[in-house]
Order: sequence, then structure tokens, then C-alpha cells
Amino acid sequence: MLRDLLLEIGTEDLPARYVAPLAAALVRGVEGGLQRRGVGIGAVRSFATPRRIAVLISDVAENQPEQKLEKLGPAIAAAYKDGKPTPAALGFARSCGVEFEALGEKDGKLYFSRTAPGEATASLLPAIFEETLKQMDELVPKRMRWGSGEETFVRPVQWIVCLLGEAIVPLRRFGLDSGRITYGHRFHAPEAIALSTPGDYEAALKRAKVWADLDSRRASIAQQIRQKAALLGGHARVTPDLLDEVTALVEWPVVIAGNMEQRFMRLPPEVIVATVETNQRYFTLFSDEALTQLLPCFITIANIESKDVAQVVSGNERVVRPRLTDALFFWDQDLKQPLQAHGEKLAQAMFQKDLGSIADKVTRVRAIARSIGAFLEVSVADVDRAAQLSKADLVTKAVFEFPELQGVMGGYYAAQSGENETVSRAIREHYLPTQQGTPIPTDSIGQIVSLADKLDSMASIFAIGQKPTASKDPYAIRRAAAGMLRILIEGQLNLDLHDLLQLALDELEATLHKAGLKNATSADELWAFCVERLRSYCLDRGATAEAFEAVRATGVTTPLDFERRLQALLKFLPSPEATSLAAADKRARNILRQAGVDNAAPVNVTRFEVPAENALHAALQRVAAAVEPLRLRRDYAGILAQLSTLKPPVDAFFEAVMVMADDAQVRANRLALLAQLDALCRDVADLSLLPG
Repeated sequence: MLRDLLLEIGTEDLPARYVAPLAAALVRGVEGGLQRRGVGIGAVRSFATPRRIAVLISDVAENQPEQKLEKLGPAIAAAYKDGKPTPAALGFARSCGVEFEALGEKDGKLYFSRTAPGEATASLLPAIFEETLKQMDELVPKRMRWGSGEETFVRPVQWIVCLLGEAIVPLRRFGLDSGRITYGHRFHAPEAIALSTPGDYEAALKRAKVWADLDSRRASIAQQIRQKAALLGGHARVTPDLLDEVTALVEWPVVIAGNMEQRFMRLPPEVIVATVETNQRYFTLFSDEALTQLLPCFITIANIESKDVAQVVSGNERVVRPRLTDALFFWDQDLKQPLQAHGEKLAQAMFQKDLGSIADKVTRVRAIARSIGAFLEVSVADVDRAAQLSKADLVTKAVFEFPELQGVMGGYYAAQSGENETVSRAIREHYLPTQQGTPIPTDSIGQIVSLADKLDSMASIFAIGQKPTASKDPYAIRRAAAGMLRILIEGQLNLDLHDLLQLALDELEATLHKAGLKNATSADELWAFCVERLRSYCLDRGATAEAFEAVRATGVTTPLDFERRLQALLKFLPSPEATSLAAADKRARNILRQAGVDNAAPVNVTRFEVPAENALHAALQRVAAAVEPLRLRRDYAGILAQLSTLKPPVDAFFEAVMVMADDAQVRANRLALLAQLDALCRDVADLSLLPG
């Protein structure tokens, strides 16, 4: 017979960040435990609120299927001596609970098998429960003890429900026995609820003002927020992380809205968002869908249906008011000085003990940025000014209170100090991109300052021997490297990254000398580190590992050029010519390697003996001439199109010509022809590394 199974762990309020992971671990543990034991199950549902996690599995078999037990014993050679069973063989028989004659043979060893009735599912659940609790403990490094017991969980456990059909499955844990009693909302319905069957669970809790299903509760909260925002004439900013957190904080979500005093609207919207969302878990509202014009109101989700909603609203407004008052005070205090005056305090702010102050870092960043700006022929004055002020907001009161707004506040303070829009925007955006998926700086000035900042950070940390390890990257150097690559590629900056890394190391020399340190790295090591980040970037966007390695083999160190070659190659790969040329170049490369030929020697047409040699030579000359202007324009698709025309003469050459001829001069001439082919096949990428 099939029965439904319910297992619920009721607790004191769980930390929001653990609600969904613990619920998922409970499902994995119970579902997996039943499946490993061969117990048939139906649909699986998960439930999670701040005060409970539960799993409901339908159509669970009452018993395991019949179990086949198998054991292998000693090798046959060790099982007999003088035709009689050895002590080892007899001991194996005793361990199986049978006479020696009942044993069989399998794979050259003694063998025993028998079938046994499956255990009742109810008798398996205590062990499954224990396994599941261990898995859940792994998610929570710091757990609580309570009362006089030694058992631990993320929060004190208040009740356990375990029902298989109508029957209680006896479990004992945390000083509690499992039963059929659960509890509703702490305030709306605190009385005990006796469940008759697992199927009663969700509806019974709903009547007791507990919305137990996490996914539908999240969807309801999102819908309530949208509806309330529309009533207020705005658009709510609903981030996935905040929505998940709020969903995990409430059992019975009720949307309410409050207002912020108009005086706070002088603050940059990011400050209000940081205060309201990060500190209070409220949702901000904007008048436009692009979320650029902040409204003086907010939405929050209460965990109760209050009889006096106005009182709840007033309480929430009262809580947010002092935080915004503090933020406004910091803003006004910071504006009493221009941004440059704040920057003069950076000499007292440490960047890293071996690398000097933040002022020292700014000096290096300015030098790098000026060099890049001059090369790209942009306004060096704007680049230098943005780099000079880029870190000045780090010593302001607002950034001390809201460190996540560094850069953003600098942009606002720069504008308030009279800096032009380009400089202000560059300061605001120079930390971008902060992570995968976030945009790069808008214009070339911001891109250059961001690039210079990241170049200095990467070179500096490597130079003092603190490069990232497999498990540690405290200075976020991997992120900096990925950001540099994105700026160079997506910003269409045709710059050699190896040269830029060397520039950053050169600018660092004075700092290292002052600290009495020797440079512990090189531009080659830094470039190799960046190549691994470039590999991840390219593969994440659909490139193949073979295509990436083929371009890498050319030695290109300009990421934008690397990307252009790779994209042209990826479009070329599906063609039959690509496979044929790759195979031909592999063959040519192997022949040249075995012959010890490294460079292309001049070809003597008078030593050709078969027409295929003449045809290939003419084709190579034609393609080489056509490729030259394409190479200057970096038209890699055009180059590959030209290379594709070599397929017929190359195929004919290998069909008709014995390269390793007995005549040394003829052989050398044919090898020179192959060397010319190989050189062309390395023009865009090393085609010998491609499948073919």
C-alpha cells in the first residue's frame, strides 16, 4: 500500500539565509535516503518558513522491496587445502550464517547470496532522519545548544512531526519525540494543530495563518509589492536577494507602505536605497520603470495582519527616520569640503603595509592612466583628474558608513565640487565591473581609470608575493583581472595587456624600493594569470577549448585582437574546409618536426617534379598576397576565407607527392613548401590544434 510521508522540524526563528538551504537539504536527505533503500516514492514537496522546514512525499511504499544480499569470500585457491575447506572458508560460511556446503562460487571466489523480505519503511526512517540531520549540520558551521542537552541545530528545535499515512513514525531527537502536533502563526494561531494525515498539512497551516510553501509565498509577496507600488503610482525595486530574504522572514506576508520625509530626498538615491534596503529590508519605489527617480515612500512586508495598520506603518517610519537623518548629516558634513580636500587625507590611509598609503596607490594609478590616455589620444587632463580624485571618497563620512557606495559617492561629491561630468562619471564608475554581468564603465575616461586601478592592484599584490591561491584571494585579484579583460574587449580598447602589466610593474618600482622589497613577479607571470581568466571569459560565452588554445598559440597578448581572432575562428570551424585544413596542417607539422625544420626556407620552383607541387606553390603565393592587406585590417574572417581556398591544392599535394623524397634537394624543397603552408595556417590561429 502507498502512503504519504510528512516530516517537519519546528524551530525558533531561523536565520533567513538558512531557511531555503536547510529545506532543500531536508528534501535531499529524506528523498535520497528512501531511494537508496529502494523504497518507491511519488511527488516530493518542500515547505519552509522562519519557524519550520518540512518535506511531504506522496505515494511512499510501506515496505522495501525484497532484498538480495550478496557476499564474496576468499579466493577458491585459498578456500581448500587437501580437498577440504580451510579455516578461512569455514569462517566465511559462519559469517553468512550457513554451512560451508551452501556456498557457491563466483569470479574465482566463494560466494553467498540470499533474499530477505524488505524492511518496513517506518523502521527505516529513524536512520534516514539521522543521516539527513548530519547533512544539514554541514550547512551551518556554527550551531546552537540549548537546555541541558548536547545536541545542536541552527536554532532550538521545538517540535517534530513525522507521519506515514495516519500513523506516527517514532523519532527521538533534541530531547523530543515525534508526533502529529504542529503549530500555526505565533500570534494569529498559536494553538497546537493535530494533523490526521500528511495531506492535511498545507491546508491546516493556511487556516492557521502560515503560508508554508516557500515558492508560492515568494510569488505572492512579489505580486503584493507590484500591486501596492501601482497604487502608489510607482515602480518597486525588487532584487532577487532581497525578495528571497524577506520571504524567509515571514510566515504570513502582508504588504504595507510608509513614507519618508521630503528633506531626505536631497540625498543621493543610492544612499536611501542602501539605508532602506540593506538595513531595514524595505523595498524602495521609483516614479519610472528605469528606477532612476526615487519616490519618498517605501514598501515593507509585515508578518501579521494588524488591526491597527496605521500604528504598524508609523512604527516602520519611525525606525527608518533616524538612519536617514544620520545619512543626511554625513552628506552635509562631507560637502563642507571639496572632494580634493578629502583626497589630501589619503596619505594617512593605508593601502597595504608593504605598498604604502592609498595616496601612493593613487600616484601610481595616475601615471598608468596618463600613459594609457596618451596612447589612446583621449583627454589626458580628464583622465588624470579622475584618477587623482578616484579614491578621495574613501575618507568621507558617508563611505565610512556605507562602504558599498565607494566610487558612487565620489561621483556625487565630484559633481558637487564643480568637476565636469566626464570626470565625475569616471570616478563614480571606476570600480566597474564589480562582478560578472555588471556593466563596464560608460566611456573611455572611466574605462582607462578603472583599468589603471586594476592594473596597479594586480601588479602590486603579485609583486609582494601575495598572489591568489586556490582557496584565498583576499584582494579580489581574479575579479580585477576579469574586469580588465572585459574593459579591453567590451570597451573595444586595442591595448596590449602584457605591455600594460609591464607598465604597472615599472610604476611600482619606486614603492618597492622605498619598502626595501624586490619584485616577486614578472609581466609574463601576470599575463599567464590573465590568460586563465580570459579562458573562462571566452568559454562562458560559447568558445571551445580547442579554438581558445589555437588562438593562444599565436602569442597574441592584446585581448581585443584575441577575441576578434577567436570569433572569426568559431564561425569558420563548422565548414568542411576547416576540418580539412586542420588535418593537413597537423600532417605538415608532424613532417616538419620529424625533419627538424623550424623556419620556412625559400622554395625553388625548378625542383618541382609533379604538377601538384606547382599548383600548391601557386596557391600559396596567391593566398599570401591576398592575406597581406587583410592582416593590416585585422580582417580575420577574410583571412580564413582565403585559407579555405587551399583545400583542393593541399589535398592534391598530399595525394600525389612523397615529401620525404630520396633526393635531398627535392626533399628540402618540398619541406619548404610545407613550411609556407604551416606559416599561413598559424596566421589567425594555430589550425593544427583544431579537431581534424
